[in-house]
Amino acid sequence: MSHPLIRDIEKSFRRGNLPDFRPGDSVKVHTLIKEGDKERVQVFEGVVIDRRSGGSRASFTVRKVSYGVGVERIFPLHTSRIEKIELVQKGRVRRARLNYLRGLQGKAARIKGVRGFGDDGGASSAASAPPAARPPAQS
Repeated sequence: MSHPLIRDIEKSFRRGNLPDFRPGDSVKVHTLIKEGDKERVQVFEGVVIDRRSGGSRASFTVRKVSYGVGVERIFPLHTSRIEKIELVQKGRVRRARLNYLRGLQGKAARIKGVRGFGDDGGASSAASAPPAARPPAQS
């Protein structure tokens, strides 16, 4: 348990606009990259394999495979260098740490998605839309 004063200071540095994501979810992390005197946004898309709590010191690890090489990046959760975190797909896993993905390749490294999450190409919106009005049949 930390001191109440420290907790109050750390609470002021927390972000409020974070999506609810867990290990196994696919995310796009939009980070600010400084190159010389310019700043640009770089997107890192991958699977969350680890999420560490710790108040304002919380972090999460995202893994992706780029040109056949596995790349992992650890992001501080409450940093100002992250512009936004976009949830692409919810994953269904039964572990809190997905370190076993490091040893898997190709189709074996896939994670099952949760049904009913996100946009599935407009199929669900077309099914719920009322049928178009047809002209009367001529006889």
